[in-house]
Amino acid sequence: MKVIVNGVETALDDEATVSVAVGTLTGQTAGVAVALNGEVVSRSAWSSTRLSSGDQVEVLTAVQGG
Repeated sequence: MKVIVNGVETALDDEATVSVAVGTLTGQTAGVAVALNGEVVSRSAWSSTRLSSGDQVEVLTAVQGG
């Protein structure tokens, strides 16, 4: 299926969840926040929240700086 991740069309498996998408796209889970179609998805719901073709996913990562 194709979803839009941070504004870029991305192909994922048909059974992909938010957790799978985050792991595939960032390789990390710490310091990451996710919004699905404009709604924040709590980390506890990542593995049970399935994605559908056409979904809009925003993956935000925390960065340190000085």
